[in-house]
Amino acid sequence: MSNLFQTTPWLKNGLSMTLYSALRASQIWETTITKVEPQNYREYVFSGAQGVPIFGTISLPENPRGTIIGTYGITGDLDNQWFLKLLKYKALAQNYGVVLFDWRSHGKTAQLSPTLTSDGLYEGEDFVRIAAGAKALGCPAPFWFIGYSLGGQLALWAAKAAQTLPEWGRDLALHESEIGGVAVICPNLDSNRSLSYLVKQPLGKYLEKSITKELKKLALKLHEYHPQDIAPDSIARANSIWGFDRELVIERLGFSSVEEYYDASNALKLLPALKTPTLIIYAADDPMFDPAIVPELQAACADNPAIDLILTVHGGHVGYISNKFGQRLAGDRDRWWAWNRVLEWFDKRSFGK
Repeated sequence: MSNLFQTTPWLKNGLSMTLYSALRASQIWETTITKVEPQNYREYVFSGAQGVPIFGTISLPENPRGTIIGTYGITGDLDNQWFLKLLKYKALAQNYGVVLFDWRSHGKTAQLSPTLTSDGLYEGEDFVRIAAGAKALGCPAPFWFIGYSLGGQLALWAAKAAQTLPEWGRDLALHESEIGGVAVICPNLDSNRSLSYLVKQPLGKYLEKSITKELKKLALKLHEYHPQDIAPDSIARANSIWGFDRELVIERLGFSSVEEYYDASNALKLLPALKTPTLIIYAADDPMFDPAIVPELQAACADNPAIDLILTVHGGHVGYISNKFGQRLAGDRDRWWAWNRVLEWFDKRSFGK
């Protein structure tokens, strides 16, 4: 387990780091970096798996040396996901093109289609099809897929979709060699265990309620856009994350129970067989996930040379805000330790530096 990540003492607690990141860092992040505006920006509707329309934005520097494709976690949209915006500006500063998208049932994608989430089962293919669409629009390879939290789970499914591209993607003008790899921060790996763990924790149940509140807003928006497809009584009964999936998701995907659905979309089980180069950054003190997953994550990655696992003692859930000592130790110009490791990994995979 790595001690390379260093932070101030009071943030060496997973819950403290998580709350600080969400409540404070989210408000001041723009003061910590130099924002680089793209030379070329456009909005575009990509065609995902099953022909589902996916809204995205394309930001390109003058001479991009590759393209990063990414999305966010369980709730939100492209307008309010500060952690994803942070990556965009850092990546543009390092001359990467950036394609960001609202995943199924989120943001402007929700306006385009009533299609519900599938926690990676179809979103993995969405990533690859977005890469093909971006290539057709002039975005250069290699293509890098990123995600965090539940978005990290989606990106791990994209790693599987990438390595099976010749089997299902013959209609795409994209070769699997053009996909550079996948990088995820604090990915959700086992929903069955982590949700059960979360609601049993003193503060975890409040975090779960907060997420549920946002999911109900998402569902109400879907009903507003597509009143014939989303039933109000189902939304009313969706009073937990598990309940959201029970009432709105599993029947459409053909599952008889939420547990069966979570088992099918489990990303931990994907890891031993992944062949796509993959970077996983994971904190042992992440308060959102069952800590019993940690040794299983280590074991799943240990014998797979395609996976680089950075498992840290501290970091919280999508936090990883380093102090000055940590920045010097890592050779970073700013506090955003996890994104710095991701971009460093892309550079090393692309250019060997």
